[in-house]
Amino acid sequence: MLDKAQELHNELIRLRRDIHANPELGFREFRTAALVADTLHELGIPVQTGVGRTGVVGTIGSGSGPTIAIRADMDALPIWEKTDQTYASQNDGVMHACGHDSHTAMLLGAAHLLKQSLVAEQWQGTVRLLFQPSEESSDESGISGATAMITDGALEGIDAVIALHVASHRPAGEIAFHDGYSLANVDSFEAWLYGDGGHGAYPHRGSDPLFMLSAILPVLYGIPSRRINPLRPCVVSLGEISGGAASNVIPNQVYIQGTLRSHDADVREQLWAEVEAALKLSESMGGRYKFNLIKGYPAMFNDAGVNNWMRGVAKDLVGESAIVNNEFGMGAEDFAYMTQQAKGAMFMLGAAIDDGLIRNHHTDIFDIDEQVLPVGAAILAETARRFVTGQLGN
Repeated sequence: MLDKAQELHNELIRLRRDIHANPELGFREFRTAALVADTLHELGIPVQTGVGRTGVVGTIGSGSGPTIAIRADMDALPIWEKTDQTYASQNDGVMHACGHDSHTAMLLGAAHLLKQSLVAEQWQGTVRLLFQPSEESSDESGISGATAMITDGALEGIDAVIALHVASHRPAGEIAFHDGYSLANVDSFEAWLYGDGGHGAYPHRGSDPLFMLSAILPVLYGIPSRRINPLRPCVVSLGEISGGAASNVIPNQVYIQGTLRSHDADVREQLWAEVEAALKLSESMGGRYKFNLIKGYPAMFNDAGVNNWMRGVAKDLVGESAIVNNEFGMGAEDFAYMTQQAKGAMFMLGAAIDDGLIRNHHTDIFDIDEQVLPVGAAILAETARRFVTGQLGN
């Protein structure tokens, strides 16, 4: 399978660069979806469009036997690209800064490989190809691409679902697995602290929201280590503090916003309560507060059995030395919604360019080593092939 994927290498690069040069934000992936649908049609694969608004679903197989889904996300980010690559974004202010262009290209490669396999082996199972919109963001109702596709029935009848994510901080070709909760619940919050404000020369004549914040900040940052069991992962981070406009004026309000990360559902709920309890300190200092919680994606759970399937495939295709088993971090993925619907797992595919420059995800210089594209396509395709042919003990 890897040899066949290597034969597609130039085509995978072409697809990835085409998508990279023409990035589209969530639920606006019209050109990308059309490219995906056209490519699948050329391969003779039945296609559904408009699934989850701008998603595309391809189906390979007979419709009988076990069914496995493979998911790739298609959306980009609102970032101005500064890579100076020949395939750099042509859409000002929009960039594939997280690797979704490569995910889509690799799934198209897997589609090509699986179509060849079906013709040669005539297996009875079904592989469903899920090209998902809007992983990076949700709409005003909190709907992301995964939930939109699930609502439209994309996972009905699925026995398992798999995916990959490139990792620009991992060595190219490294394949990382982690069982259980592997990415975090993600919630955000914003809060306003209100006081009287006044003249900076007479702070004793009123309540000062900046002073309130100075007491609240250590309480917020102490939540993970002092209020929640340190053996249970969680993060409280602030991303913005704003208030005041002059050196001699005490403002009457201060605004803050931040992010909350966790793995366990009960820790997630405790974080919400602890943040509000910290803000409530403002009341004992003569002020008041407003708290707005924005609930995001759940923690992504990797099924150990599904991971073992993909580990076995990776070992056979690229060798055990390429495989590592360690934590993914406290990032978030709406693929988590899919693994709530069926047993599933995502692995990380190292894709760092070995030139000493750090190209972090969600930055304007993000890029990957395209040599890994056939590896990702082959692992996805071979896992699905073994599943539908009964070689994995479904």
